[in-house]
This record gives sequence, C-alpha cells and structure tokens, in this order.
Amino acid sequence: QVQLVESGGGSVQAGGSLRLSCAGPGFFFRSYCMSWFRQAPGKEREGVAAIYTGGSTTYYADSVKGRFTISEDNAKNTLYLQMNNLKPEDTAMYYCAAGDYCLVVRGSWSSGDFTYWGQGTQVTVSS
Repeated sequence: QVQLVESGGGSVQAGGSLRLSCAGPGFFFRSYCMSWFRQAPGKEREGVAAIYTGGSTTYYADSVKGRFTISEDNAKNTLYLQMNNLKPEDTAMYYCAAGDYCLVVRGSWSSGDFTYWGQGTQVTVSS
C-alpha cells in the first residue's frame, strides 16, 4: 500500500522559510508526477508545485514562482518543497500527491489527476 507522509510544517513570520518533506518508503517517485497542493479554509485545493520525469520537469503556480522550489531525492524516496519569503497568504494545509502524469493547463493542474495523497502538514505564516 502506497503511503506518503508529509512533515516540516509549522508557524513562521512573513519573510521566513520552511522546507516540507514527503516520505514515501518503497515508492518510486521517478515513475510518477509528484506534486504539492495546498488548501486554505474555505478555498479549493490548488497545486503549487509539481515535478516530473525524474526531476527534469517542474511546474509552479504563479503565486509561488521564484519563492518555492520542488525537488526530489529518489535515493531517499523523499519529495521536498523549499518555501522562501513566505507570505500570510501561503497559510494552508499542504499535501503531497502522486499521479500517473502531470497535466498542466494554463499553469494549473487538477487534484483529481492524483491518486495517492499524504495526510497533510499545516503551514501558518503570520504578518
């Protein structure tokens, strides 16, 4: 059974940094499109970063470009999201997810295309 476990969330002030991790023991990340999604209260889940083809292709939501970096360590079966210059609007529950492919349309991708999900880790950014 595929299991993805996120960690690294927390509370920071605006301008701070966090690095999220997503561990998937026995999960072959290179075979999947891996993505970080986030969901704030009362809002839809949105994709913020995705990585595909063993790390050679990455996608970012416009709202996080230049601030967030997605990466994966296939030897450790771990996905990362480095988040810098955090803003209060980045406050949300962050999830990692795996899908068979990355279908990016006009800079966004759907949570419905992803099969495997972690339980989420909370990120809170105060002003």
